[in-house]
Amino acid sequence: MAFSFPSTRLNVPLLSPPSFIPTPKTLALLNPKPRVSKMPLPPPKSLSLQHLSGLQSTVLDLVATSPPTWKSAIASNLLIFLVGSPVVVSGLSASGIGAALALGILTWRAFGGSGFLLVATYFVIGTAVTKLKITQKEAQGVAEKRRGRRGPGSVIGSSAAGCVCSLLSINGIGGPAFAGLWQLGFVASFCTKLSDTVSSEIGKAYGKTTRYLVTTFKVVPRGTEGAVSLEGTVAGLLASILLASVGYLMREIDVSQAVVCVIASQIANFGESLIGAALQDKEGFQWLNNDLVNVINISIGSILAVLMQQLILGS
Repeated sequence: MAFSFPSTRLNVPLLSPPSFIPTPKTLALLNPKPRVSKMPLPPPKSLSLQHLSGLQSTVLDLVATSPPTWKSAIASNLLIFLVGSPVVVSGLSASGIGAALALGILTWRAFGGSGFLLVATYFVIGTAVTKLKITQKEAQGVAEKRRGRRGPGSVIGSSAAGCVCSLLSINGIGGPAFAGLWQLGFVASFCTKLSDTVSSEIGKAYGKTTRYLVTTFKVVPRGTEGAVSLEGTVAGLLASILLASVGYLMREIDVSQAVVCVIASQIANFGESLIGAALQDKEGFQWLNNDLVNVINISIGSILAVLMQQLILGS
């Protein structure tokens, strides 16, 4: 006898997807990451007073190196140009600063801090008189470009003879017997240029009667090339005496050499006035600009001083 079982069907309800979906934040809470303890960073090392004192001592020792070296000359000039940047920027263009820095390094290497101070004195006085009544000079069309801020051409034109004397001294040309002559020529060149700058700028600002001194004696406007004024001539003479005195106080030259520098500078400036009146801005001489005339002027002053000193020593 066969038995049959009734078929049974299991009705199992299907599970619907969960309505709760965990977020990344929830997962982070369910599975926390192990915490890594952060080590505190050591505080940055600061310069102690002892370190600063040692650095200052090193710089001062370098500046005071005697005889001066290229290393001491570069360090000294960078320090001075940085500290005196407001004065430097007021008197020089960006490219002019580069040329002046090269001049300063060469001067310091040749004649030390005293020679550099002489050039710095020339720069400060020259800048001051150039900016004197600058608005009036601009209105009359006789002011220096860039409101008196000198460019590299002016720096080179003002220092070419001094640079030559510096190179001669550095390389020991002529031996110890000529060392003093190169130093004299160096001082005389800047006495000549300061006298020229002061006489020109004072004449532009205050000159009442301006004349061609050695040609026609004709009254001409202020700022005319080769023209001179009584006010400017006196001011230029005083400026030359002042800078020669600085050279004496800095022991660059002695009293008799200071007198030589003043005389040579006035003769050279007379020659520059002659060149300006007779040749500058004339047809066929357009190449003879102010910078080139300055080179001729200071070269005459430097060479004259050396020759006059040789004559004095010979006699």
